[in-house]
Amino acid sequence: MLTPEQSRAARGWLDWSQDDLAKAAKVSPSTVRDFEKKRRVPIANNLDAIVRAFATEGITFEHGAYGIALVINSVQ
Repeated sequence: MLTPEQSRAARGWLDWSQDDLAKAAKVSPSTVRDFEKKRRVPIANNLDAIVRAFATEGITFEHGAYGIALVINSVQ
């Protein structure tokens, strides 16, 4: 599961604002803001959309870990 801390770190890595993430994930800016401030956990489909938005940029999250990873796919 994505944590608020991972979300903030991934946005920082991508130089994305909360609005940038909301737009990429097609969720409301308040969904991102409230999640990252630990006010509420988004519903499952919104949280999945946030994770997918990061994944399109090569950011992945390990279950049970607190870090983030950048996956670089080489084209051959």
